[in-house]
Amino acid sequence: MTAVLAVVTSTLTPAALAAAEAPEKLAATVERTIRPLLAQHDVPGIAVGVTVGGQQYFFTYGVASKELQTPVTKDTLFEIGSISKTFAATLAAYGVVTGKLSLDDHPGQHMPALKGTAVDKATMLHLGTYTAGGLPLLFPGAIKSEADATAFLQKWKSSAAPGTQRRYSNPSLGLFGHVAALAMKGDYTDLVEREILPKLGLAHSYIRVPQAAMADYAWGYDRTNKPVRAGTAPFAAEAYGIKASAADMIRYIEANIRPDNLDPLIRRAIEGTHVGYFKVGDMVQGLGWEQYPYPVPLERLLAGNSDKMIFEPNAATALKPPRAPSGPTLFNKTGSTRGFGAYAAFVPEKQIGVVILSNRNMPIAARIAAAHAVLEAIADGK
Repeated sequence: MTAVLAVVTSTLTPAALAAAEAPEKLAATVERTIRPLLAQHDVPGIAVGVTVGGQQYFFTYGVASKELQTPVTKDTLFEIGSISKTFAATLAAYGVVTGKLSLDDHPGQHMPALKGTAVDKATMLHLGTYTAGGLPLLFPGAIKSEADATAFLQKWKSSAAPGTQRRYSNPSLGLFGHVAALAMKGDYTDLVEREILPKLGLAHSYIRVPQAAMADYAWGYDRTNKPVRAGTAPFAAEAYGIKASAADMIRYIEANIRPDNLDPLIRRAIEGTHVGYFKVGDMVQGLGWEQYPYPVPLERLLAGNSDKMIFEPNAATALKPPRAPSGPTLFNKTGSTRGFGAYAAFVPEKQIGVVILSNRNMPIAARIAAAHAVLEAIADGK
């Protein structure tokens, strides 16, 4: 394991101050929590980033490439999978604050090919919260192009009224990001890479990894230990296309914890992704991020990220009016691709956050349990 520390002066809560003043205790918690995952799940490499009141800690394990034996560093690029959806949400929220679209818009207003279809009965809000009426988890395998995806959506039939049921869906969030970009008169990838990432101060995060950064791009490993990376697919950029380092992901988490230091428009966009719109069990669904009152038991986090929540429809109750959290709240999002697994969580009121990036799609429960243990150690000042 290697650890890197960068310090930024900030006001910490007493418990967070205790954790920040004893980084060896934090390192011990990460070590006993993370290292066993390498063997238990045959993970080649893991990068962990932790922020405590503006102080950043990085812990790295293993290799980014088994073939080259390249060590993981805080700058190694990992596919973050569906955590990418929070960036799509940020772009859409940026479109809202700049007056380019409204969450009450219907997709057909900006994508005429969908006007009058079943999916056009949903609003942008429904697409961004997986409540459009039962869009599937994935497009069928035969869908290979944007034209194929559009044809599928034109024929799709809903199974529930918009706003009544949450069904986790790449096509739903992917369409959300795609239509937001159309409303902003741009290409989704260009807008994220040229507008959103720079405004967030993320200089080493990409949808299209440039040649100059390819040496930092880890290989993921599938169930057969074959080295893999994500390919192209309709709305892939929007749903799971970001590649980022632990260092950049901690910057992103800190931007969510304290957006007041950002440009006013991107600050308002970040704050827009923290608004809750639907209650689904013990979880509140916002745009991209999922919310829980803090402190939150591990069992509740696991239930909110369970197979039932991912693969099955769940009743959704609209929050009227939609609202930002009124007390300490944990925001989280999981992400996976065929060869990578990721998890990010943060509590703005406590100024704490953690990200775990791995180049194997290890079980979601393992990622969440590890992150929960780290956050608990920080919060308790251990």
